[in-house]
Amino acid sequence: MLKIIPLGGLGEIGLNMMVFEYGDTLFVVDAGLMFPEDYMLGVDIVIPDFDYIRKHKHKLSGIVLTHAHEDHIGALPYLLREINAPIFGTPFTLGIVKHKLEEHGVLSTASLHEVSSGEKLKLGVFELEFIRVSHSIVDGVGLAIKTPFGLVVHTGDFKISQTSIDGLATDVNRFAQCGKEGVLLLMSDSTNVEREGHTISDQEVGETLSKITEQSSGRMIVALFASNITRIQQIIDIAKAKGRKIVFDGRSIKTNVRIAKDFGYIRVPKGLEIDVKQVKDFPDDEIVIITTGSQGEPMSALTRMAGGSHTQIAIKKDDTVVLSSKFIPGNEKAIAKIINSLYRRGADVIYEKISNIHVSGHAFREGLKLMINLTKPEYFTPIHGEFRHLILHARLAEQMGISKDRILFAENGQIIKFDENGGRVQEKVATGRVLIDGKGIGDVGWSVLKERRILSEDGIVAVTMAFDEETGIVVYGPDLVSRGFVFETKTGHLLEDAQCVILEIVEEMAPETPDRTEKIRSMIQKALREYFYFTIKRRPVILTFIVEI
Repeated sequence: MLKIIPLGGLGEIGLNMMVFEYGDTLFVVDAGLMFPEDYMLGVDIVIPDFDYIRKHKHKLSGIVLTHAHEDHIGALPYLLREINAPIFGTPFTLGIVKHKLEEHGVLSTASLHEVSSGEKLKLGVFELEFIRVSHSIVDGVGLAIKTPFGLVVHTGDFKISQTSIDGLATDVNRFAQCGKEGVLLLMSDSTNVEREGHTISDQEVGETLSKITEQSSGRMIVALFASNITRIQQIIDIAKAKGRKIVFDGRSIKTNVRIAKDFGYIRVPKGLEIDVKQVKDFPDDEIVIITTGSQGEPMSALTRMAGGSHTQIAIKKDDTVVLSSKFIPGNEKAIAKIINSLYRRGADVIYEKISNIHVSGHAFREGLKLMINLTKPEYFTPIHGEFRHLILHARLAEQMGISKDRILFAENGQIIKFDENGGRVQEKVATGRVLIDGKGIGDVGWSVLKERRILSEDGIVAVTMAFDEETGIVVYGPDLVSRGFVFETKTGHLLEDAQCVILEIVEEMAPETPDRTEKIRSMIQKALREYFYFTIKRRPVILTFIVEI
């Protein structure tokens, strides 16, 4: 029996991770992270639960990576801390992975193996072929996986464009050839299923950026994703054509550009690149700065420029700032804040909503239809997307002629099975999200998040008291301190009245009462919760510190 088990990425954006298993052989496609949602207070990142892989690690023959975006490789260092398995990826993907593993201190024990598009890889009973796909990062691949029951095509993240400026267009001919050979199952990227038509071409974006540069009388500052190597090369070429110098500013930009240079994906003509410290030595209309911060990230270079805290670059009148990326859902407020700050400092700001300065790396509906037509699958499973994306993609496949009973709709943990009787979705394995907070992995659970939410909304009140051990008389306190609850200088009467509530409880509890201290502590917590809610409709966390002297 062939089992395909999504451990993340089906029902959410990010956490992409999928298991392929047959007999004694198991391999994993991608190991991605997700950035925390608003309610995950204090959490740094989220990774998939590796429990299924832990239980079957004796079968694990490899980890196969489709491309180098964080939602596909970000969980890899955490997986390798527990389970060491060979990792297979294209040269640029492994270049980014090496840097990431080095930062986490696990590179020395990692087993990395380069593959190129068109190559084949044997993992037990499986034979994988890497098919070139175009995406918003270079060196992306889809997978054609030969299994004992037929060919499974996993698209990875892809778009289909009629033209490609870097010569790395999606290999539609190979996908079509797979269709001729016979595809048992197509697993296709659902991210942009809501968008009609085709993606615009990179050439259109390049032409728009070229016009903006020509019309700019001051410095050009372009903020984008550090992984968008193709766009970075476009801007370098535009700068050269317009007689401007290039500056790379931001740690992730510098790292990715260095790696891309090593593999020949970025070419900077000699003398074109200058250091950020040299910007002041050139006229404003001879400078193009490529930087990070297009999503309003708090510590990014663009955010520091907009806030006036960047040590070398201060935004000024006649600067043109281009946010060459889409607004990722959840980041709209942060991006709007950046845009407003840039305008306040006199810059002209250009972003996706007012100009075609970004092209998505994910296929629109026409591209998704074409992938189905090329591969002609017997079965279809939508992957990579929130629940609504998966539903809409399943409906699109049905419109394209795939019968409803051949659309294997799965969510995280559900097992897609194939045997001599065909395919079906059955059973479910344990899966979920593991929260990373600082160096803690999984120690922050939902109960902790609930406590953090309560603390953030209602604050905390701490009560400190001391009793004489023999007489039971209060010798210190009650002393009340609040944080995030009330301003003691303005509404101090609340805390004074709360002291009276506490003293009443103490006076009513006879000194000889068994477990007197514990009973007082419990009664204080209950009474103060009721008192604060009655007076100001708030429920702060009540902490009591009672000692006997």
